[in-house]
Order: sequence, then structure tokens, then C-alpha cells
Amino acid sequence: MIQNMTENQITLHIIKTLKENKKKEFETILDELQPYDVAQIYENLPEKHKTRFLLFMNVDTLADLIQELSKEDQLEVLNKLEIEKTGEVLDLMDNDDLALLLDDLSPEKIASLLSGMNKSESQIVQNIMNYPPETAGRLMTNRFVWIRDYYTVLDAVGKLKSFAEFAETINYLYVIDQDRRLVGVVSYRDLLIAEPSELIRNIMYERVISVNVMTDQEEVARLVERYDFMAIPVVNEENVLMGIATVDDIIDVVIQEANEDFEKLSATGKSIDFETKAFVAAYRRLPWLILLLFIGIISGSIISGYEKTLEKVVALAFFMPMIAGMTGNTGTQSLAVVVRGLASYDIDKKVVSRLIMRELGVSLIIGLICGILISLIAFFWQGSAILGLVVGSSLFFTLIIGTLAGTIIPLILFKLNIDPAVASGPLITTLNDIFSLVTYFGIATLFINHLM
Repeated sequence: MIQNMTENQITLHIIKTLKENKKKEFETILDELQPYDVAQIYENLPEKHKTRFLLFMNVDTLADLIQELSKEDQLEVLNKLEIEKTGEVLDLMDNDDLALLLDDLSPEKIASLLSGMNKSESQIVQNIMNYPPETAGRLMTNRFVWIRDYYTVLDAVGKLKSFAEFAETINYLYVIDQDRRLVGVVSYRDLLIAEPSELIRNIMYERVISVNVMTDQEEVARLVERYDFMAIPVVNEENVLMGIATVDDIIDVVIQEANEDFEKLSATGKSIDFETKAFVAAYRRLPWLILLLFIGIISGSIISGYEKTLEKVVALAFFMPMIAGMTGNTGTQSLAVVVRGLASYDIDKKVVSRLIMRELGVSLIIGLICGILISLIAFFWQGSAILGLVVGSSLFFTLIIGTLAGTIIPLILFKLNIDPAVASGPLITTLNDIFSLVTYFGIATLFINHLM
């Protein structure tokens, strides 16, 4: 019906069904759309049609819609629903998504929303909210299928069919004992190829890879990526199965962590997007920039200290921005490599030593090529072999210094349990400006008589 329509045409068609009170046709249209598409249509609807749009939807579609919206829009939708319908919608939402929604609300508002929910669902959400942010406990959902090891394959398939609508994923069935401890896992594929009378204990994998409820979400993401899981079980200290973390939540974690690292690398510190107001964006950027401003004053004092050298050989000033810029660039490149590597590898002395030696080798190659190139440029431009030697050797040494600074500083911070992304690009660049200027003018001063 709508497969050949554009989003704008679908929106207009939906508005027409709302105006004409054609609820059946409205539901048929929404059945053909993905939750994300429904959310996009809702956000683009004129305000006067939004309430009717929500009233026409059933609770299942509403729950799917809410999970695709921003927190602000989620609250807007819930405020437009009746109390009874709100409770039904919240019962159907993924527990972890609901916990995230409730996070920043007042205790009164949280109590109000939870009171309309089923008691067991409400208790699960409250339990999830008790775990620290950015842990596996906050990611997990209770919507999974568990079985016993004495079940037959036929029993397991029967339970899977019964809970298929409830479960967030049916790729794995988790085997628990009488104390709810995790003892095995069976994949959907295992069930398909096994004989119906086969016992689960004979086909299950007993070496189950799981995470603790307190495991950091980045570590959970690393395990899912390493083993290509669609979901990973979450257990407590007694190995009791508390929930599962699914790949869709892991993707959200990866995006969130990447955004956080980018914000730190760019020295914004907190999230700034297209909707952030100018005053707020400036407020979030200023602390870092003011710090860098004062560090930058040191660069000015270094130049001032070599004023006599500059007066005697004015050509040195021409190459100064290039030396500082190249040093900062290579340091930022190394920083990006290290931050990305720290998120992907288990770090030990062997890995660190290999990384530092690799970056040292890279800096020697880059420094040698760039140093020779700029030496030739300086020689042919100014007709001075000594100037070429000063500029080339300065660039060679500063590129080595810049690369190693961009490598070692984040590793030191990581060792001190400080997020290495705080060694932001602007900070590395500013520090490397100081290193490069001291090196450049120091070498130039040594050769000042020959340069004149």
C-alpha cells in the first residue's frame, strides 16, 4: 500500500486518515512501517495532529515508538496519554530503556509513572536503576528465555514458542539450575539440528561467556565484538542469571563511548550538537580553552626569549608556524591511534612496549622524509645550507618528540586510571608547540653565527 510512497506522502496520508477518523486504515499503514519510521513521522507531524496520532495507536506500537524518541519527546508522549494507557506502555518497554528514561526525573515523577505499571515489571526496573550508570546491570533486560538442563529439545522449543513474543532475542536459550545459576547455553541453531527427544544437558555449551552486573559497559561491548554474540548473559557474584545485554544496546554503547571520546579529544568535554544553544556551547568549551590559553602564553614567552635570534635571522620566523603545526599534527595522530587501541586491546607491558617502539619507528621515518624535504626547500629558497640544516633537523627532532608525546601521555593517564581521552587534541597540540619552539630556537641559536 505504501511501499512506493515517500515519507512526506506517507505523512500526508496519515494526516488524512486522522482527519477522516479512519482508525483501521491508520493501523494498517503503521503495521507496514518500522518503529524508527513511525518516530520520524511523529516528530514531523504538525503539533495539532500529534495527540490524535497517539490516541489512534495501540499500546504495542506506542511502546516501540517511545523507544525510538529522544528523552524529551518520550516524556511529551507519556504526558499526552491516559494514566492507565501509560502504565501498559511502560510495561511493554525494554527495562533498560525505561530505566534510562526515568534516570533524570524527580522522585515524585518516577513514583507516579511506576505506580501505573505491573508490580513485577516495576520492581525489575527499580532494580536496574540501582546499578551504577554505564555498567552491565544498566544494560540488561529480563526479556529472555531460560530452560532447565533436564528439558528435552521438544520441551525447549515449546517454551521458546510460548515466550517468543516476550523475549527480546530468541537466538540463545540460557540453561539455569534450581538456584537460577547459569550452567549452560543453547543456540536456536542447536535446537533445530538436534533430535526432539535429546536432553538439553547433552547439547548445551557449559563454558558460558558472561559478564558481571558491575562490569563496565565498554568491556561488555568488547566481549560482544570479540565473540560476535547477539546477546551476552549478565550474572551476579553467585553466578545467578540476572538478565542479558543484547547487541542493539551494545551498538548504542559503542556510539555513546565514541561520542564521549570525540568530545574529550576536541576539548568540548560535554555533548554539543546542532540543537545546543550558543551560550551553553560556549560555557562547555570555555574551561578547556582558557586552560590552553594560559599554556599558550608559555609559547609566546619562549618566542620572546629568542627575540635576538629572530632579529638576526628573520627567515626563521617563516618556518616557525610550520614546525609547531607539524609537531601538533603528528602528536594528535598518535593520540587518536592510542585512544582507539586502548578501547580495543588488553593492555600489558608487552603491548605498550611494542606500541611505543612502533610509534618511534614511525616518527623516525616521517621525521627523516619531512626533514629532508623542508631542508631542500629552505636551501633553494634562501640559498643557505645552514638554514636548511637548522630547519630540517628541528623538524626531524620535533616530529619524534610530538609522536612520542601523543603516544606516551595517554598511556600514562591510562595507567593512572584516568580516561586517556582527556589528553585531548588541543592539549597535545599546545604542549607540542612548546616542545617544538624550544627545539627549533635552541638549534637555531647554536648555529646563529653561521646563519648570519
